Amino acid sequence: MPPLSSRVARVRGRLAFVLGLRAVTGLSVFALLALVLAGCAVWFAASAWGALTRGAVGIAVISAVGFLLSIASTVRCLLWLSAPAPCPGGVCVPYEAARPLHRMVRRIGSRLGGAAVDAIWIGGDMNAAILQRPRWGCFGRMESHLIIGLPLVHSVSRRQFSAILAHEFAHLAYQRQGAAAWWGHFRAWWFRVLDRCIEDTRWFGRLLERWSEVDLRGALRLARLDEFEADAGAARAVGAGLVGEALVEVALKERFLSEDYWRKVMAQSRLQPQPSIRPYREMGLGVMAGFRRPLPGAVDIRELFDDAGFTPDFHPSLVERLAALRVGPSVSHGERITAADAYLAPLLPALSLVFDRAWWQGSRTAWRRAYQLSRLV
Repeated sequence: MPPLSSRVARVRGRLAFVLGLRAVTGLSVFALLALVLAGCAVWFAASAWGALTRGAVGIAVISAVGFLLSIASTVRCLLWLSAPAPCPGGVCVPYEAARPLHRMVRRIGSRLGGAAVDAIWIGGDMNAAILQRPRWGCFGRMESHLIIGLPLVHSVSRRQFSAILAHEFAHLAYQRQGAAAWWGHFRAWWFRVLDRCIEDTRWFGRLLERWSEVDLRGALRLARLDEFEADAGAARAVGAGLVGEALVEVALKERFLSEDYWRKVMAQSRLQPQPSIRPYREMGLGVMAGFRRPLPGAVDIRELFDDAGFTPDFHPSLVERLAALRVGPSVSHGERITAADAYLAPLLPALSLVFDRAWWQGSRTAWRRAYQLSRLV
């Protein structure tokens, strides 16, 4: 029996090709529709002009209405098609500002076939991702942007961070190089067009929604296969044990941040009109002081994170990924220097200020409403 990564690669390759072909077909149909509607507009305009020269006012009015409807439909169709790829969010970190981070990224990229990124961004979420997009939204040279969440680097060690980077670069090396990158771009473009069309129309949107169910199921399956394949590639680069350890660490820290840290931050809204701490500035200390690392064997991690049978997700569950890596759930009790301290220490005050301001701007209304309600009790 061939190894799991080989089987996954073959299945994923076939599925990616089929979905990419359907996406190109769908985009071509929309482009053809826009061209036909534009041709109708030209025909109606010529018909209206000819009717006016003959004195047929009624036909001229009907043709003018047809012209306006055709123009409106053409514009709508072009708006559906002009759905550019999303831009990376966060703070772009140039090489001079974070040389250790850039060197680390290049070192891991060289292990995964020499893959490189055009820019590194720091985001405010607990994740890491490589975003590929054409330079001008829908066209141009394909650029790669590495997005690293500030909560993530506060939560993992340097070794675990290397495993996370290896996973992301495995994505880039396996499925998003050369022509494969454009297949992925067309798939993403097609789904953006579908979203716009479904939101913008009723009957036509419902028809497209039913027709695209096959695409959505295929995209869900493809995304899950991508994760398994990227885990396998990362395991070959840094070791399956380290990849599994990083997965467990991220899952535990993500649960701590969402269920403990951020709840305690927002709980202050019942006592004071403004927060007394800046959550992103204090996050490193909060994780270090507040996170209680489970003792070996004290917590059944499989029971905590085995959510494979519930809501479908684009990521396999932690238990599924550990099983595919053939490693058990292990909790690290070693290195305490976080990736944030190792690679972003000089930038942490400025980065924290940016994300704290963004967080307060988004949370201010809910915070003050909660404070006012608590005063009424």
